[in-house]
Amino acid sequence: MKTLLKSALAASLLAAPAVFAADEVKIGFVTTLTTPAAAIGKEMEQAVNLALEHIDNTMGGKPVKLIMADDGFKPETGKQATDKLVKQDDVDFVAGFIWSHVLLASRKSALDAGKFLISANAGPSPVAGKLCHENFFSTSWQNDQTPMAMGEVLNQKGVKSLYVMAPNYAAGKNMVAGVERTFKGDILGKDLTKWGKDAQLDFSAELAKAKASGAEGIFVFYPGKAGPAFIRQYEQAGLRDTIPLYTVFTVDALALPKLQEGGLKGVLGSQMTAFWSPDLDVPANKKFVADFRKKHGVYPSNYAAQSYDSIMLIKSAVDAVNGDLDDKDGMRAAMEKADFDSIRGPFTYGNNHMPIQNFYARTVIEDADGNWTTRIDSTVYENHQDVYAGECKL
Repeated sequence: MKTLLKSALAASLLAAPAVFAADEVKIGFVTTLTTPAAAIGKEMEQAVNLALEHIDNTMGGKPVKLIMADDGFKPETGKQATDKLVKQDDVDFVAGFIWSHVLLASRKSALDAGKFLISANAGPSPVAGKLCHENFFSTSWQNDQTPMAMGEVLNQKGVKSLYVMAPNYAAGKNMVAGVERTFKGDILGKDLTKWGKDAQLDFSAELAKAKASGAEGIFVFYPGKAGPAFIRQYEQAGLRDTIPLYTVFTVDALALPKLQEGGLKGVLGSQMTAFWSPDLDVPANKKFVADFRKKHGVYPSNYAAQSYDSIMLIKSAVDAVNGDLDDKDGMRAAMEKADFDSIRGPFTYGNNHMPIQNFYARTVIEDADGNWTTRIDSTVYENHQDVYAGECKL
């Protein structure tokens, strides 16, 4: 009997590490998979899957378990999804987040539980400033930066007056604040339109006001389904030849195929700013764009690019600690180095864990195969840091 008990005890001790050791890396990815905004979320999912394919679904010698979660385009639904990932699925990383109001509603659920939170898109000013956190990182930008770059482009082009439109939520307000911060001309009018699941998609009244204002340009931020809707009505209102269009996150690889199919040629030649473009001459970017196009038949957008990078950032952390997911300090230190092959090329992190990176002026063009895409024209900012980093106590 003693021999049997000793054997059983020895067997249980040998088995214990296999039972309790983390044998996989769990990543929860929160995005929009339903509602008309799902076009963005599904492209982000495609990019994440491509990234996992490129790394053989392995980090630190361990397989990756990806759990996709739908925020339903609502802050409360996003928080519920994050709560489930943290409490029930016990993920190691929570990533994703298209919308600033969803990220702001969900951040405490992840961070208070000691999880790493990686934003693959949303960059509201509070998380870059007073609400910064040692376990929060971004693979995109802070909301104000892209429109700040557009303000500089407008100054360079000699535009003296502007009409501004954006949706009425956290990111929309940041985008407006960004362009207003750098644009030296006059803002002749500003409309913040209804957003959310029943977002305003009829802009006729606002476009009439823009036309009547006499502004030399119109600046808009309308992501997702709202972008093509705005462009179509902008052309129908006859503004194409009277008020040049300048955008951020409105005319992208998601919108351009639909705009091309609809024959809305007014978008050709329109300008925007961004930290990235499909034609960026970076080895990691060339591979990403080529493989994405091969799989899905279209150019990827910035949403895909940022999501791809979120996986590569996480991999750099897990690899650095050889898969020891309990080594939070080691993983955090690795991510702070931004030591991975980013699709944007080399960049650094600020004290608030927002990227310090370049921003480019881009123009909508037709490629050699007749597909509408974007081309980098110039570098507006080099190694640009967001204006809220000084409010971060890290």
